[in-house]
Amino acid sequence: MNSDAMTSPATGPPDGRGRMGGSAEAASPAAPSLAHLTPPASLLLVAAAGAWAGVVLLARNMGSMPGTMGLGAGSFAAVWALMMAAMMLPSAAPFASLYSRTFTDGRGARLGAFASGYLIVWTLAALPAYGLAWLTGRLAGGHPAAATAAAVAIFAACGAYQLTPLKDRCLARCRSQLGFMLKLGAYRGPTRDLRAGLYHGTFCLACCWALMAVLVAVGLMNVIAMVVLGGAVLTEKVWARGTRFSRALGIAALALAIAVIFEPGLAPGLHHAAGTGGMGGM
Repeated sequence: MNSDAMTSPATGPPDGRGRMGGSAEAASPAAPSLAHLTPPASLLLVAAAGAWAGVVLLARNMGSMPGTMGLGAGSFAAVWALMMAAMMLPSAAPFASLYSRTFTDGRGARLGAFASGYLIVWTLAALPAYGLAWLTGRLAGGHPAAATAAAVAIFAACGAYQLTPLKDRCLARCRSQLGFMLKLGAYRGPTRDLRAGLYHGTFCLACCWALMAVLVAVGLMNVIAMVVLGGAVLTEKVWARGTRFSRALGIAALALAIAVIFEPGLAPGLHHAAGTGGMGGM
């Protein structure tokens, strides 16, 4: 097999009833799993663990700060990239494992290129995140009513998006390993793995951007919120009932949009309490 050619491991000869045989992935577009990762894909979990360690150290040093946390655009992008590596790499690992099974050589380097493309997309998302954080930081500095309105808007936008057909389509694509494999199998050339990562990361961003926006309301370095949101993203993608769970998240976000009107403290990233420190409010 040529290393440039990609074939889906989910194909096989027809069975006696005319259906395609092969692996479990071939039988249905089941959600990805963390149960059986290839060694290179397992390294993504190691990288995520390292990123979580870095996030915790940063949160201890920076404390709970609203807005951009006093960072310039470049520093904010670097911190954001670390946060996204911690939160998003675990949900990318199952597909990365399947993708790496199509390689005949250089698995580590090729999967590294794939992961780089994936993280490039999420790092570029730091630009709109920085703008939103800067705006909400100004509101948190002396306009409590406007800050509450911003929190309502963020939670409501998240909840509404979680219930849209676009979210359903993006999530279905992220949950379908075979769907991605059929698309990425056409990629050729030395940058094929980087482009595959960019493509996969773009769908992931389209699927999860609203959940990440919630970080602006609850505090960008709020480690508890990061763990919850990272777990929510992973659950959406790997749980058999992930689609229903996604809609439940939307309803919960809409409920928060109402509740924060009466309890502004539900959006600590927009109502900073002086003297609060340590691990983003932990």
